[in-house]
Amino acid sequence: MSESFDRAPGAGRGRGRGGAAPPGGAASESGGGARPGGSGSRSSGPAEGQQHHTGGLFPQQEPLRPPKTAPLCPGSAEHLQQTGVSSGSQDKVPVPDSGPEMDEPCVAVAPVVTSKLSAKAPEFYPSGYSQNFTDSSFDDRCDGYMTLAEYVQDFLNHLTEQPGCFETEIEQFAETLNGWVTADEALQELVELVYQQATSVPNFSYMGARLCNYLSHHLTINPQSGNFRQLLLQRCRTEYENRDEATKGDEATRKQFHAFVLFLAELYLNLEIKGTKGQVTRADILQEGLRELLNALLSNPVDSNLICAVKLLKLTGSVLEDTWKEKGKNDMEEVIQRIENVVLDANCSRDVKHMLLKLVELRSSNWGRYVHGTSPHTEATPENDPNYFMNEPTFYTSDGVPFTAADPDYQEKYQELLEREDFFPDYEENGTDLAGPGDPYFDDLDDGMDPEIEEAYEKFCLESEHKRKQ
Repeated sequence: MSESFDRAPGAGRGRGRGGAAPPGGAASESGGGARPGGSGSRSSGPAEGQQHHTGGLFPQQEPLRPPKTAPLCPGSAEHLQQTGVSSGSQDKVPVPDSGPEMDEPCVAVAPVVTSKLSAKAPEFYPSGYSQNFTDSSFDDRCDGYMTLAEYVQDFLNHLTEQPGCFETEIEQFAETLNGWVTADEALQELVELVYQQATSVPNFSYMGARLCNYLSHHLTINPQSGNFRQLLLQRCRTEYENRDEATKGDEATRKQFHAFVLFLAELYLNLEIKGTKGQVTRADILQEGLRELLNALLSNPVDSNLICAVKLLKLTGSVLEDTWKEKGKNDMEEVIQRIENVVLDANCSRDVKHMLLKLVELRSSNWGRYVHGTSPHTEATPENDPNYFMNEPTFYTSDGVPFTAADPDYQEKYQELLEREDFFPDYEENGTDLAGPGDPYFDDLDDGMDPEIEEAYEKFCLESEHKRKQ
């Protein structure tokens, strides 16, 4: 242990102070004489070994100074502390033991600091930062190894979470698809992905219809099996042909069918078809399909089917009626008549019946549309203006019951108020006398109290006086 113990040069000079030295220790130290040849150092080897064994490995003494051959620079300590290397690591620098090598200058090797950073480490994101769909351009996130299904599905999810990005990113999305979708199978896969997203994700039917309209005009592929719009309508026809079974199915089947109905309604409103002369029209086949879907829903008047029919008519009722009127058809009258029959005969819930009645009322008001100048100005009356009594004052009867002009007994109660005001013409509401002294009307009134009231008043005054004295 003593032979291999590393220490700094000059550290043996104070070892006599560390512990009990053997009697011959001083003699051997002095007997060595001068050190030109180093013989004195060699002869003291056994004595040093004995001293190390008796005094311990780390005797209590002053800290060892750094070697003169490798002085520390002023910022070395701070550098070691910043890099995480402890001061004790300096002891691990190999320094030759006492011997002939001590006469030769030795340069201490600085410790090698190994970094824990790696070029393969994952990218750092601060807390609360979302990695999904934050770039301005969606296509920049594609690394070239995504499949068509993965790319389209990621973009559909992106539109679901951030529908406001449709206008800025749809053009680049269509350009990418034009370079990718070059076969019939790829186009079929694209149609199916868009259809499933539009019918399975809530509130995506409108965005899905806009996406279908844009792709139908900007996808360049036109195979023999049909373009994007034709394949989409074929996919919708597959679901449309199962309408009777779907309306009679279980709850899950009906829910899926209702999502398809609302998506088809959005397609009818948003899918534009350009004619040969450049005019833009809607798909007549979708109009006919919506009429048959309404019949299927009303033919099975369960609550969920009726609610879907109400949503469909609120969404497309005005457009369908205008189109039918242009063609000279009264289909909307037939639909409204069926709804009224359902309200009278069907065993639906009270809330659903109320929804159907509100729908009939909405249609009677031209679907909530108002065209300026089409109807003459009429004076507001309680019959034609539901807000007629909104700004009327509220009165209270003698029992404290409130009533307004909309109350059926308003005229009778209001007449009572007028009579009371006529009986007290010169009094305000707070009882202030406006007539002044000497009015003959009030001079004739008897100011005396009823005996029973007078007795109660005296009793009240006595109790109040008694409580005040306590």
